[in-house]
Order: sequence, then C-alpha cells, then structure tokens
Amino acid sequence: MSSDLPRFERILIVATRQIGDVLCTTPLVRQLRQLWPRAKLDVLGYEKTLGMLEGNPDIDEVIESSEHPGWTEYRGLLKKIFRQYDLSVVTQPSDRAHLYGFLAAPKRVGIVPTKALHSWWKKALCLHTVELDYWRQHVVIERLRLLEAFLPPQSPKHLAQTAPVIPPAAEPLPQELTGFVKAAPTVVIHATPMWRFKRWPVNNWAQVIETLVPIGYNVVLTGSSSQQDRALNQEILSALKVTAPSIGSDSVRDYAGQLSLGQTVTLLKAASLYLGVDTSITHLAAACGTRTFALFGATPPTNFGPWPMDTSVQSTDLSPWALKGVGDTGSARTQVRSNVTIIQGPGGCVPCRKAGCLGKFESHSDCLDRLSAGSVIGLMAL
Repeated sequence: MSSDLPRFERILIVATRQIGDVLCTTPLVRQLRQLWPRAKLDVLGYEKTLGMLEGNPDIDEVIESSEHPGWTEYRGLLKKIFRQYDLSVVTQPSDRAHLYGFLAAPKRVGIVPTKALHSWWKKALCLHTVELDYWRQHVVIERLRLLEAFLPPQSPKHLAQTAPVIPPAAEPLPQELTGFVKAAPTVVIHATPMWRFKRWPVNNWAQVIETLVPIGYNVVLTGSSSQQDRALNQEILSALKVTAPSIGSDSVRDYAGQLSLGQTVTLLKAASLYLGVDTSITHLAAACGTRTFALFGATPPTNFGPWPMDTSVQSTDLSPWALKGVGDTGSARTQVRSNVTIIQGPGGCVPCRKAGCLGKFESHSDCLDRLSAGSVIGLMAL
C-alpha cells in the first residue's frame, strides 16, 4: 500500500443489485485489493447474485441478504456489519445500499442519482460520490471513479484500460457435455433474458441454428432454471423441428438450469463463439475472452455493454462503447471492441433506455423484432 493512501484494514463493498451488476463490480474489487493488499475485503449483496464472485481471489467474504428482508433478517445483518469496517464502497445509488454503507463504516464513497432530491443526503454522508450517467458512462468506469477520493483525478479512467472483469472460478463440465463440446466447434447461445423487452424472436434463433449446424458447429443453449428460461429454449427447439427437422440432439443441446456459473465459465472458454441478448451471461462470455456477439435494443451500450478483454481500444474516457454503432438505420448497427461485437437493432429511437416500446418489462421491442436473423448471421462471419 502506498504511504500516501489512508490506512484501511477492513473494507465493505455494497453490491446490492442483480447478477450482471455484481460481475461488473469485480474490476473495482481488483483495484481495491491492489491498493490495500492486506485489507479484509468483503462484499454485501443479494442472495442468488453473489455466485458471480465464487472463487474470486480478491474477496475474503461474501455476505448475502434477501432482496426484501424481514425485520429479523435486517437485525441479524445490521449486527454483523455495524461499524465493522473502516470504509464502505457503495456501488449502487439506492437508499438501502447507502444506509448499509453508513451503518457499516465511518468513511464512505458511493454512486448517487443525478436528481438532488434523491442524492443530497447521500452526498452528505460520503466523502466522495460519483453521479450516474446512463448515456455516457460505463458501469465499470463509474465504479472505478469511486477511487478518485484516494488517487489523482485521471487515475481511475486509466485504470479502466487494464481493469479486468473477473469471472467465477471454472468448474468441470458434466461428462456428456465435455464430449459434446470436444466433438465439434461449439457455439453457445443464451436467448433468455429476465425481461420480455430484451428478447429476440424465437424463429430468428432457430434460423441461426439452421445456419450453424450444416457448416459443422454444435450448439449449446444455456439458461437459468426458471420456468421462463426453460420454456423459451423449448420454443426454439420446437421451431427448429418445424423448419429443420433433420437437426436433432446430436448437434443441439439444451442445458437450461443444468449448469452452475462455474461450469458455464468452462463452457464459454471452450466455445468458438457466443451469441446472446442483453443479459448477465453475455457479460460473462466477454469476461471469459470468448468471441462474443451481443444483441442490444433499448439498453445504451455506453453504460452496460459487455466489457471487452482489451480496453485500450476505448472510444472515450468514460466508455469503450459509443451510444450507436455503425450501419444503416434501417438495418443492424454494429460496434467491435476486442473480443466483443455489439449488434443493435434498427430504428432512430435506439437506444431509448425504456422497458420496450410500451414501457413495460413484458413489452415487445420493435428494434429487436426488426433485427433480422440474416443480418446477425452475416455479422458473425461464419
């Protein structure tokens, strides 16, 4: 630790959000470990999201909380963290995250909303804050900028050029899947986002698979154990049976709900390429160094595009991605950074940062509905 840095022996990182956000916190954790190599670094987050930190060498302990804890759980959690740390690093702008940080440590840095109504008291509680910017600033850089409290002003942005996203520790694949992956070059497809507005049409996925298999690829469909994910993968397989009945389980396998995150890491590292929507596994594929194609609609890639392996190719100081890729507004727009290609759907409104065209999580998104399978296949350069 540099003699110019304050002495922190115990640091808590508050990462109370969804699984993809937790993964994008790992570059910050790595930098904290390098700045304070002897400190105890703990992460507080929601249960079922902290698997992204499994085996992370920079973390000493993960502390799980329910997303909606009852009073008894609150009391136990607060007893565990109350003034147990020298510094809290709050990576989310929510009220609860900042209250956790306040209770845990006498010194705090944190992400805050832009509106004064929601941010003034959080700024008052922190020695340094970084405001959200969904349109220009990537979440990885946003979190690294929390280190501006301790480093020269430009350092965190330069750190981003070498800050890796750290995937969970790899785990062995099931024997059957190991043989399947070794039998032919493999494409991993993750078609199952949490919300409807991020979906790409089922028939388009089937068309991609119809193209991949005849030219020698095996395909693995991934997904969570949720009924929604399982059902969507089955819809894709059903569509494939109608349009390409000769393609069967000898070349396409559905592993939704059957792989841990560590096994998914092993699969992704073995894959020739990955194709997925705007979801956490797409970020994981990029972090594994896999050649990654990410289908984006409403989400600004500047803020939440998959973090490429080589970030020296940044387009700006605040994000490796532009708001819009290159291409005709009537077809797909693309941007390429290192191992990641982002393919945005057509339309002048893209990205809108809305929950689909109707502003509801279960809405359709016209930009993704209009993104043709042919354009995606062409960009994959198979």
